Amino acid sequence: MAQVRRMDCHVEAKSSADKFFDAYTTKPYLLPKMSDQLITDIKLLQGDWDSVASVRQWYYALEGQSLTVNEMIEKIDHTNQTIVYKALEGDCMEFYNRWNSIVNVTQMGDGCLVKCTIEFEKKNDDAPDLVMYDDLFTSLIKNIDDFLLKN
Repeated sequence: MAQVRRMDCHVEAKSSADKFFDAYTTKPYLLPKMSDQLITDIKLLQGDWDSVASVRQWYYALEGQSLTVNEMIEKIDHTNQTIVYKALEGDCMEFYNRWNSIVNVTQMGDGCLVKCTIEFEKKNDDAPDLVMYDDLFTSLIKNIDDFLLKN
C-alpha cells in the first residue's frame, strides 16, 4: 500500500492574515496579476470563486514549464483561515495518485504566517519529490504579499 506523504512550506508575510486569506479565497482570479506570472491564468470551471465543490483550473509556471491542474475546493474554514483543495487532473497527477493542497493563514503580529501543505501519494518510487513546489509556493506567497502591500 502506498504511503501518503506531506510537504510543508512556511512563509512569513507582512500583510494581515485577513487580507491574505481574502485575496486567496475570494479573489483568486487576481492571482496572475499578484503572482508576477508564477500563476499565468486561472479559470472557474464549476461553481463560484469561493464555494466548496467549486472547480478551478490553474495554469502555472514551474522550472521553465507551463503546467495545469484542475482542483476542487474541498473545505473552506473562515474561522481558522484554511482552504483545502483536491487535485482532480493535471500535470501533477502524472506521478501521483493523490494530491491535496492545504493553505492556512495565521495572524502573527502585524503580518501573518502562510503555511502551504501538500499531501500526496506517489504512483511509484520513481516519482519526483516536491522540492520544486516548495520554491514555487515560497515565491508565490512573497509575490502576493508584495502586491497586497502596494495595493
